[in-house]
Amino acid sequence: MTKLSFGAHPYLLGFDQLERLVERTAKAGSDAYPPYNIEQSGEDAFRVTLAVAGFSEGDLSITLEHHALVIRGRQSEEAGDKAYLHRGIAARAFQRSFVLADGVDVAGAAMENGLLHIDLMRSAPDRIVQTIPIKRE
Repeated sequence: MTKLSFGAHPYLLGFDQLERLVERTAKAGSDAYPPYNIEQSGEDAFRVTLAVAGFSEGDLSITLEHHALVIRGRQSEEAGDKAYLHRGIAARAFQRSFVLADGVDVAGAAMENGLLHIDLMRSAPDRIVQTIPIKRE
């Protein structure tokens, strides 16, 4: 049985990148740390919230890399040796990525009560009608 390719449909020209994007997202892994929510906060607004208890603003970085929102966290090393009887609070580094569609921009980020909120806005696409001249060859 042959694999049906999304980009192979005759009416979908140039969508092969979208197919690769879906495959890359599916292979991204299912690491559940840190937990997150995605909510729609308006018609063209979204909010990504990550539970980052124990991380300070200086321990976190938010970047845009090739249409991907990338959040990284690395806690600074604590001075002194501690002897834990039980250690149930995760202190490991993380990287969480979200692929953004064209026209989706980061509006801002804020920390509140151990939650990192990242607000996203979708801008309205320009409606352009273009007439293509036909040349005689």
